[in-house]
Amino acid sequence: MRDALEEVWVRTLYVVTHPEATHHVDGLVGGWFDSDLTGQGLAHAGQIADALAGRLPSHGVVEVFSSDLLRARRTAEVVADRLAVRVVFDAALREKSFGEAGGRPKAWLEERFVPPPASGERLRHDEGVPGAETRWELAVRAYAALDRILQSKAEHQVVVTHGGTATFLLAAWIGMPIGAAGLVGFQFSSGGITLLREDDRVHSRRVVQLNDVGHLT
Repeated sequence: MRDALEEVWVRTLYVVTHPEATHHVDGLVGGWFDSDLTGQGLAHAGQIADALAGRLPSHGVVEVFSSDLLRARRTAEVVADRLAVRVVFDAALREKSFGEAGGRPKAWLEERFVPPPASGERLRHDEGVPGAETRWELAVRAYAALDRILQSKAEHQVVVTHGGTATFLLAAWIGMPIGAAGLVGFQFSSGGITLLREDDRVHSRRVVQLNDVGHLT
């Protein structure tokens, strides 16, 4: 039985979607295409870092994890520099690979894209683009990445990733079985911060704030 005076351990996890990248403004498919932040995106990375610094305590361990793609890496480095910590890069936090479509005009992808069925096997659906990942492959690595992150007992963690990947990180966070995630979709904006929290008393994983962009100007 827990002593009434025993302190409850709380984990706070911030999922950050990288801000504006060059492929956004150039109308290109992202995925594993290694686009950089735009000037505005870099400015927003600074605003993300300031927002996190204002929310995180001045003491205690803070961990920063990031996709290794340039647009996420640059964001994470700005955040980590502001928080005076190092970044752990993980390729499993990358966006979905769009294969041959990566770096091409979005119209090229749209002409070849095969939408998933309304029901049935959606995650393993072949979208019709050579070399592209299925959403199942994205989901498997996103779930595994979150599992590795949660093995740490750090009370404060920041994860810098991409919109598509963030959906599956959130599904994994709430304990959704991966096989049930075929219909799930959350709207994440560039530069948004999602706040997640759990404690070791009731062990519930809460979505405290989804895709906050109030820090961006």
